[in-house]
Amino acid sequence: MNDLLSRRNFFKLAGAGIAASTVSKVAMAALPEIVSAETANTQTPLHPNTGRPYNPVVTLNGWSLPWRMNKGVKEFHLVAEPVVREIAPGMKAHLWGYNGQSPGPTIEVVEGDRVRIFVTNRLPEVTSVHWHGQPVPNGMDGVSGLTQPAIAPGKTFVYEFEAKRAGSFMYHPHADEMTQMAMGLMGSWVTHPKNPKFMPVDRDFIFLLNAYDIDPGSYTPKINTMLDFNLWTWNSRAFPGIDPLLVRKNDRVRIRVGNLTMTNHPIHLHGHEFQVTGTDGGWVPPTARWPEVTTDIGVGQMRAIEFVANNPGDWAFHCHKSHHTMNAMGHQVPTLLGVKQDDLVDKISNLVPDYMAMGETGMSEMSEMAAMMPMPLPENTLPMMTGKGQFGDVNMGGMFSTLKVREGLSKGDYKDPGHYQFPKGTLAYEFVGDVPEASRQSVNNEKAAVEVQVRKPIGHAGH
Repeated sequence: MNDLLSRRNFFKLAGAGIAASTVSKVAMAALPEIVSAETANTQTPLHPNTGRPYNPVVTLNGWSLPWRMNKGVKEFHLVAEPVVREIAPGMKAHLWGYNGQSPGPTIEVVEGDRVRIFVTNRLPEVTSVHWHGQPVPNGMDGVSGLTQPAIAPGKTFVYEFEAKRAGSFMYHPHADEMTQMAMGLMGSWVTHPKNPKFMPVDRDFIFLLNAYDIDPGSYTPKINTMLDFNLWTWNSRAFPGIDPLLVRKNDRVRIRVGNLTMTNHPIHLHGHEFQVTGTDGGWVPPTARWPEVTTDIGVGQMRAIEFVANNPGDWAFHCHKSHHTMNAMGHQVPTLLGVKQDDLVDKISNLVPDYMAMGETGMSEMSEMAAMMPMPLPENTLPMMTGKGQFGDVNMGGMFSTLKVREGLSKGDYKDPGHYQFPKGTLAYEFVGDVPEASRQSVNNEKAAVEVQVRKPIGHAGH
């Protein structure tokens, strides 16, 4: 985890009511300085040195936007612009985002703050910003043509309102949103409670679910795709490019997840039970909560889950739709399980020398073959299942990460501790010996089994 801004500059400017790096006199007198970041790593939380105190969030593979105080108003500057985002090592995408990154930086404020956001449009078309889930005056709702004129290229608009309700929110355009959201134009917003002791947690994470359809060899998403996405991402990152979530044993942890894809996502956590404690509509009363290990997050919804990290280890955390834990997936590939291809390989190899038959025993053989020999890929694409763990291939991609629970971490320590060291007697192992034959209970008058061979229509029924 890297520091976005130097701590020296941060504290030096805090006395002047500014949370940014270098701020010119012109910017002080007019617009807030534009703070931008291009790194794809999770940044150190931005602790407030002006305004009301709060416990900052950690944006997974992202950062929080600095602000300045101007006569009691917290001012931010968002810039909508084309960006280059590394989806995972080996692949980059040409997206649209804010302040150098897609999704844009998280905006953190406190309940009751007066907030002023300057939005500069550096896109080739008009845009706007909708503050998803927040109670704002109608003229600040950000629906171009309905509640405001669209922001033309090169223009800057100002949004100003009171952050009235604490919770987890998103921001995104309501102008050609099919194009702009398909290109990654979105970001997270957190309004912290006025009372820092309200529902306190030790570690607080946030990220958005988004998806892209990018052909191997290309860099720009297809904006007209409805369901056939081939890259399922968290904050525009795919595993193994998604950072782990690092916590101390017995920390109370909150994870806020927003869904701006075209389908729902059942988000599943291994090793722990959690409760859904918040939505973009507000906090869930304690009497309405129940224990879960998976929660389904619908399109346009935000969920906050909480749990006590009392089980040390490296725990999988992922979308439970199996296609969403793969990368660069082709939808028109036929199932070849059990299909012998030896005779075909010789014939095809005469035309395509590097041809390798796959799928006869399952898709994990792709990872095995990649480990044994170099497998050339098209330009700018990712292997389907490419993550590695301490015991070999994880066979996961896309919407997958790990929750790393460790003893002995300091309160503000977010450094990756490496692989989990299993206590003696707690690791599954291979049994060496004879396995008895299977026996089946006999059934009288058993009808002869009929094998049905059906060729399913080629096409995609959606996820």
